[in-house]
Amino acid sequence: MSADASTSVNYLNHDRSIKSWLLTLDHKRIGILYLVVISLVFLGAGILALFIRLEQIAPGQDIMGPDAYNQIFTIHGVLMVFAFIIPAIPAILGNFVLPMQLGAKDVAFPRLNLLSFYLYVGGALIVLSALLVGRIDGGWTFYAPYSIRVGDSILFVTMGVFVMGFSSILTGVNFIVTIHKMRAPGLTWNRLPLFVWSLYSTAIVQVLATPVIGITVLLLFLERLLGIGIFDPALGGDPVLFQHFFWFYSHPAVYVMILPAFGIISELIGTFSRHRIFGYRFVALSSIAIAFLGALVWGHHLFVAGQSALASTVFSLLTFLIGIPTGVKVVNWVVTMHQGSIQLRTPMLYALMFLILFSIGGFTGIMLGVLPIDIHLHDTYFIVAHFHYVMVGGNVIAALGGLHYWWPKITGKIFNETLGRIAAGLIFVGFNLTFFPQFITGSRGMPRRYYDYPVEFESLNQLSTYGSWVLAAGMFLIAGYLLHSLFKGKKASANPWGSLTLEWTHTNRLPIPHNFERTPIVTRGAYDFHLAKDLFKDEPSGNGVDSHQVPDLEQEGRPEA
Repeated sequence: MSADASTSVNYLNHDRSIKSWLLTLDHKRIGILYLVVISLVFLGAGILALFIRLEQIAPGQDIMGPDAYNQIFTIHGVLMVFAFIIPAIPAILGNFVLPMQLGAKDVAFPRLNLLSFYLYVGGALIVLSALLVGRIDGGWTFYAPYSIRVGDSILFVTMGVFVMGFSSILTGVNFIVTIHKMRAPGLTWNRLPLFVWSLYSTAIVQVLATPVIGITVLLLFLERLLGIGIFDPALGGDPVLFQHFFWFYSHPAVYVMILPAFGIISELIGTFSRHRIFGYRFVALSSIAIAFLGALVWGHHLFVAGQSALASTVFSLLTFLIGIPTGVKVVNWVVTMHQGSIQLRTPMLYALMFLILFSIGGFTGIMLGVLPIDIHLHDTYFIVAHFHYVMVGGNVIAALGGLHYWWPKITGKIFNETLGRIAAGLIFVGFNLTFFPQFITGSRGMPRRYYDYPVEFESLNQLSTYGSWVLAAGMFLIAGYLLHSLFKGKKASANPWGSLTLEWTHTNRLPIPHNFERTPIVTRGAYDFHLAKDLFKDEPSGNGVDSHQVPDLEQEGRPEA
């Protein structure tokens, strides 16, 4: 096959019809469909966040009243959590990259994969249809009994989340079976890329925990529709029961959000440090440990909900324990960089940004696991800052790093490196300006979710609002130069970063419809950089794959049809 992807058959040009995209069974095209839809969701949720910050720039009413503020806050939370952060990395990058990293031609169940996409779109549309019904209020957590009494729109929101939950479950099942059954010959568990390990751990949590939120929102739906007493105390229900059900899913969901991010950071640090990930097995198994412990700590969200002192103590201890496998990853990444030769390309900047921001989020999470501190800080802006440092500073920053890293493989084009670095700087500065002041306002007692606030918090809120504008400028700059690269960007080489995982071993810029002409045989680990030292140049030339790699990635069988 020609090394020039523009003249060879690839996954983008083998059939250009709209029908071929809407009914595609190609995991790569499904990943692109997810990218388009989830990016639009992120745009909408981000614009709503800017409205929230603009209203908070000064005490009193600025651009909206309290009812509008509550509705915008709720829609922002629902879209950002359930329609963006949870599905983004597995659905986009997981779908696109996972089978290629395994040496497989597709996921195990391609039709189920397409169904997952349409379930996601259907669920998101159901949530948005609530805007046409009436007032959407109650926050993204849907706490009973308020969410039951607030209006009929909650029926659409909860049902939309229920449908999106099925999408998450089907994706998880697909990934688990694919990883178990479709690895290339020689690709043992000890040779898997760490991104695969993270997706595997995530899939386990998706399959085991997502049914809980599905049942919970279904019960909420039935209680609102039929007046059955489950969570509403006026009907004989228990609102704390809802909190237990909700957080039994939603805290593992935090690791559905962050585990794929860990995998991306492992890929970026390994590639741009030109060194095998230090303590590979510990990093891999720590993902499984995080998935397991993450299912046991939901009660630290209920320290002030009236649970027993013994239960609170146990959940506090488990919160501390889950910091151990997370700390293992951070320490091993730092040691990897120390032993390696770091290249500060744009994706690596996001990896470094992740280490700083997520560490702040993690340390403040440990603080909130301490009972006296949590009681003081509960439901303040300190929680908002901690949540965003973990979710945005973790998941979103890693997703941006992964998108930049795999952009040449997705599109066959290279983005502008200078603009990439400028955007990364804007995002880092803007993010910290936006959310670090909220640690201070929260520690001083400013409650979260309030429309108004005392004048003593005005200067810090203004700083937070100005920071949101800088953060938004960085995001729009990313969208601009990535879209520009599609039409005006330079052609990428087959392996512009000098990476060693299987998706970069194609001899052309873009993968073919079935990924590999022949089934690869793997004879080395994903991060055995000492076997390919010649790849590590500041500016890789050609297609980035040298002839000395051929013995390490043998081929067998006939070309795929």
